[in-house]
Amino acid sequence: MLSFLIRLCASASAVNPGFPILRDPGTVIKNRTDRPFLRLLLSSVFQRFSFVVLYSVFMLNEILAQGQRTIDASLEKLLPAATQRPDSIHQAMRHSVFAGGKRLRPILCLEAARMIAGRLPEGVEELGSALEMLHTYSLIHDDLPALDNDDLRRGKPTCHVVFGEALAILAGDALQTQAYEVLARLKCPPENRVKIIEEIARGTGTVDGMIGGQVKDLEAERQRPDAATLEYIHRSKTGALITASLVSGGIYANGSLAEIQRLRDFGRSIGLAFQIVDDVLDVTQSSEQLGKTAGKDTASEKATYPSLFGIDESLRRADALVSSGCSALDSFAQRAQTLKDLAYFLVQRKN
Repeated sequence: MLSFLIRLCASASAVNPGFPILRDPGTVIKNRTDRPFLRLLLSSVFQRFSFVVLYSVFMLNEILAQGQRTIDASLEKLLPAATQRPDSIHQAMRHSVFAGGKRLRPILCLEAARMIAGRLPEGVEELGSALEMLHTYSLIHDDLPALDNDDLRRGKPTCHVVFGEALAILAGDALQTQAYEVLARLKCPPENRVKIIEEIARGTGTVDGMIGGQVKDLEAERQRPDAATLEYIHRSKTGALITASLVSGGIYANGSLAEIQRLRDFGRSIGLAFQIVDDVLDVTQSSEQLGKTAGKDTASEKATYPSLFGIDESLRRADALVSSGCSALDSFAQRAQTLKDLAYFLVQRKN
C-alpha cells in the first residue's frame, strides 16, 4: 500500500501540483512511522484526489497516444513515399521522421487550437506535421559530426550513421522545404496562413530563434556562460519552436490577439522549462532511457542548468516556470486543462 501511494503521489504531481505533499512523495517515506500522519495522508489523497488523479493521468496518456497516431498518419500522407525517385533521400527523411518521438510540438499545437476553437479544427494536423518535419530536420543537423556528433537519436542510429553525412544534410534540408510546402497549403484563411509561416520562420531563425540558439550553444562550449546567456540559449534553441507550435495552433484556430499572447507567454515559460529538464535528464538518465547518448553535454562541456545551478535548483526553476506558464492560461478556465497537464508532463518526464 505504501509503495502504491508513493507511485500515486508521483503521478499526481504532474496533474495537480497545488497539494504540496503530492509534489514530494519522499515525505511519505520520511514519515512512514507516523501512523496518524499516514491515515491523514491516505484520507486526503484518496478522498480528494484519487479519482481525479487516475482519470487525469489516463486521459493525458490517451491524448498523447491519440496525438501521436494523428500526426503519424498525417506525416505518412504528406511525405514522399520511400520508393519515390530519388528514393535514397526519401528513405533518409522517413528514417528520421518515423524513428519514434513523442510528437510533443505538434500535440501542443493541436491542443492550443482545440482550446481556442473548442474542438480540433479541420486540417490542423497538417500544421502539426509541418512542425514535426522542422523539428526532425533540426535533430538530423544537430546530430551531424560538425555539431553534436551523435550516433543515437530516438533509440535508433542517427541519419548520418545510416545514410552518410552528405545525404543526412540533404534530408534535413528536404524536411525543411517540405514543411514550408505543407504550410503554404494549410486549410485556414490566407492571412492566418501568412501569420503562421512568419511565426514559425521566426521561431526557427537566427534572431531569438532555433538556429541563433544553436550558434550560441556552440560558441559557449568549454566556457562558463552567465545565467543570462544560458537562458538565451535555451529559450532560442529549444523554447522558440515550442512557443511557435502553440502560437501557430492558436492562429490556425483564429484566436484573438489577447488569446495568442497568453499562448505565447505559456510557451515561453514551458519551452525554457522543457530544456532545463532535458539538461537534468542528460546527467541523471541512461542512454537506453533517453533514446540518445547520455552525458553528451558534460563530455562536450556544454552550457547547462545543472552545471551552473545544480540539479535540485534546476528542477525548482523548471517547476516555477511551469507554474508561471500555467497561470497565463487561467482565463481559459477548464478549456486550458489539457495544456496545463501537458506542461506538468514535460517536467515530470524521464526521457
